[in-house]
Amino acid sequence: MSIRIVALVGSARAGSHNRQLAETAIKLAPEGVEVQLQEGLAQVPFYNEDIDVEDGVPQQAAALREAVAHADAVLLFVPEYNGTMSAVLKNAIDWLSRPFGAGALAGKPVAVIGASGGQYGGVWAHEDARKAAKTAGGAVIEDITFSIPDSLNRFAGIHPLDDREVATELASAVGRLAQAAQRAAEETTVAL
Repeated sequence: MSIRIVALVGSARAGSHNRQLAETAIKLAPEGVEVQLQEGLAQVPFYNEDIDVEDGVPQQAAALREAVAHADAVLLFVPEYNGTMSAVLKNAIDWLSRPFGAGALAGKPVAVIGASGGQYGGVWAHEDARKAAKTAGGAVIEDITFSIPDSLNRFAGIHPLDDREVATELASAVGRLAQAAQRAAEETTVAL
């Protein structure tokens, strides 16, 4: 069975370290695992029930929901902005949470990792992202944690792919998330 993981990057900046981490995850995914970067989160309108209607969900929001609905797991790359996750990522989670109890995140294994320029690697933002994803119905894998502090200096002259420690930890996180997705799929098959 092939496992598809959708990567959601909480930074809209093209050269962000979290985007670079997502691109690295794509390259390091083990055989049988595909990591797909979901583009366009910055174009998803702010969640509003008035525009979340059956015959008129905005195209960008519908594409996000469809990508996550067809994925086996979700990998959130979370920068820290002012002590919490970015509005871009929080908005994506809000769209994925609806309809409540049956949103695209419902029951999906979710892991939260990322880099930040701060000394703690964005752990506050990661905690908030885990809480939001869990509230949205995701099956957050609490023991997959990877926070890279001081990313501005750490990646000043090197891509995350070329940082052996980062590459090893990231590959491990992707592999463990894929295993969780495989277990979830097997449990669903047995239940049927």
